[in-house]
Amino acid sequence: YHKSFYITGTNAEILSGHKQTPSQTTTTNSPPLQAQPLQLDRMRHSILAFALAIASPAVTSAFTATNSVVRHNGSRLFAESSETSTPAAARPIEEGSHDELMYALGINLARQLGDIRPLVENANELTQVARGLLDTVVGKLDEEDQRKILGRRGTDLNDIIVERANKIRVKIEEAGKAMLQEMSENPETATLESGVVIHPLEAGPDGFGKGVKPTAASTVKVHYHGTLPDGTVFDSSLGGEPVTFPLGGVIKGWREGLQHMCEGETAMLGIPSEMAYGEAGTPDGRIPGGAALFFKIQLIEVLSAGIGGGPKLVGADGKELKANRASSGLLGADGKPL
Repeated sequence: YHKSFYITGTNAEILSGHKQTPSQTTTTNSPPLQAQPLQLDRMRHSILAFALAIASPAVTSAFTATNSVVRHNGSRLFAESSETSTPAAARPIEEGSHDELMYALGINLARQLGDIRPLVENANELTQVARGLLDTVVGKLDEEDQRKILGRRGTDLNDIIVERANKIRVKIEEAGKAMLQEMSENPETATLESGVVIHPLEAGPDGFGKGVKPTAASTVKVHYHGTLPDGTVFDSSLGGEPVTFPLGGVIKGWREGLQHMCEGETAMLGIPSEMAYGEAGTPDGRIPGGAALFFKIQLIEVLSAGIGGGPKLVGADGKELKANRASSGLLGADGKPL
């Protein structure tokens, strides 16, 4: 299955401080919790973000060429431009200029609102979406005009968004199922009854399958890196501190998968949609409905309610004795700490 799901390198490099650029991952240091359904209104709202993000110089130039004077409530919003003047979108943006500041504002707005490019199927649709946004932003359409067109085409708009969102969901679901199937065919993996696939990658200190295992009541410390079927990183603790959380508060696939890992092990988990965020996805849209998830997880420590493993020697402070501790808490024949 897709190599992007596997992060190459040792645990020391990858899961204990390897820093990635913001374009590679989003570090949230939060476990994959259950979420509420994604609302259709949020999807409609994101259309504006898309139009702002994709408004190309060609589209903007065409707009400025045919709309040099725009009236809003009877007053001029923009002054008339000379026929020989260069459209703003065609001028290069100079670093440190006011144009760059306004361009950055546009980028910021687009990033906040999100990206719905998959809902647009061709260049003409893309142009019309951008045109609707620009006409609204510059005031070519007043409030009454906006209400009229939305009232006339609102139902159609809802229908096409739902139809295309469903097409996207089907593609995502099919891709996830194919990845899980390919992953399960690897002889080194184990597939649980729930459909969760586990691929052990690195053993713990006692070897594969040996050591303390968490239970559903355990609190664990982990590093993790989560991707969608296409390799998109939606969450990761890489580059930050390990994350500590109770297994009872995370998605089912995580809770079940980690109970089959031993302390110190690193494994790849393939989690079906029904064991993750289901048909709803996440409210912020980072995880689409129906998406299977793939995580590389290092189970650093089982902090409570673990089972198995060999006997442990506990010091005077009640903590497990480890070889690298400065003092074991035990006294030798000479009365000094061992």
